[in-house]
Amino acid sequence: MDVKDKVVAVTGGGNGIGRALAMEAHRRGARAIAVADLDGAAAEACAVACGGRAWATDVGDDAAMGQFIEAAEAFAGPIDVFCSNAGIHRPGGVDTSAADWQACWDVNVMSHAFASRRLAAPMAGRGGYFLITVSAAGLLSQIGSATYAVTKHAALAYAEWLSITWGDRGLGVSALCPQAVRTDMIANLEDGGVAGLDGVLEPDDVARSAFDGIEAGTFLILPHPNVAEYVRRKAIDHDRWIRGMRRLQERFGEGAG
Repeated sequence: MDVKDKVVAVTGGGNGIGRALAMEAHRRGARAIAVADLDGAAAEACAVACGGRAWATDVGDDAAMGQFIEAAEAFAGPIDVFCSNAGIHRPGGVDTSAADWQACWDVNVMSHAFASRRLAAPMAGRGGYFLITVSAAGLLSQIGSATYAVTKHAALAYAEWLSITWGDRGLGVSALCPQAVRTDMIANLEDGGVAGLDGVLEPDDVARSAFDGIEAGTFLILPHPNVAEYVRRKAIDHDRWIRGMRRLQERFGEGAG
């Protein structure tokens, strides 16, 4: 899909990859851009920069997601491209609280379900596109965060299911799976931590990869190409891959128990 003259919505658009997606959509000629973020001021700043409209939204809340979509379409008309980008990270292992598990589940998984439940059918009817920002953690794992590893795997599974179920009905679906990106999520990690072994990308680079993938209709978008090789090795010899991940955990000391 070419986003020129299209209506684009972005969640988690106040900062990082979300802001970069909104700005890239603007550069590529989107007709209107709707920006949602829990941080209303950050969303507004992004909307001003890309000529869009902003809403303070908790995308992990079903009703709030519905209100955002309804308001965005009242503002701009039917959404053509929905960038379901919002995500959160919580460090921790087996001691992670139930509240942190629920927060990560709601934002990292259910937000995509909340949005697509409302948009899949109408967007498919007009050849729309649904982008889910997952993370390479959804293909591999996340040392130091059980919640991130698990919920990002679930997000990828949902993206796959959405494409399998709706792809032949007219809905385009992509999963965006970068490793380390220069955002607040890695701000306190030297060189991006374990995820930065293959380099830390700028959000703008990831956004360009995302829209290139949307234009090409590519399901799995890998801004860090090495991830494809890691996935291949994992599939060929899972035990060897687990041993390698254990070595990384020992090296980086990020593995909460």
